[in-house]
Amino acid sequence: MARIVGVDLPQNKHVDIGLTYIYGIGRSLARNILSRAKVDAMVRVKDLSEDEVRRISRVIQDDVKVEGDLRKEVAMNIKRLMEIGCYRGVRHRRGLPVHGQRTHTNARTRKGPRRGTVAKKKKATKK
Repeated sequence: MARIVGVDLPQNKHVDIGLTYIYGIGRSLARNILSRAKVDAMVRVKDLSEDEVRRISRVIQDDVKVEGDLRKEVAMNIKRLMEIGCYRGVRHRRGLPVHGQRTHTNARTRKGPRRGTVAKKKKATKK
């Protein structure tokens, strides 16, 4: 089982796809890492040798910010925006979309489930 940067990679996937299971690595960066480590992208993760895993790990540790460090940096960036009170920070604080999307309709992922409207009681009519 290949374990890189504290993440177990899926055994039956190609290495370039398997690397995307690491937070901060996408398809293009995975291919870039594999070319620098001189590993074939079409090899399955289970077929990697210990030397290849070591080379991939070394390239990731030297050149790429991933997992815990990246999560911490993103959280600190968001916290900084909220502290300075800029528009994006206010949107984060209120739990609303940050990048200019509409909120009159949609935006349910950020806003959460709909709050139901409270029905008023009907007044009894005099006869």
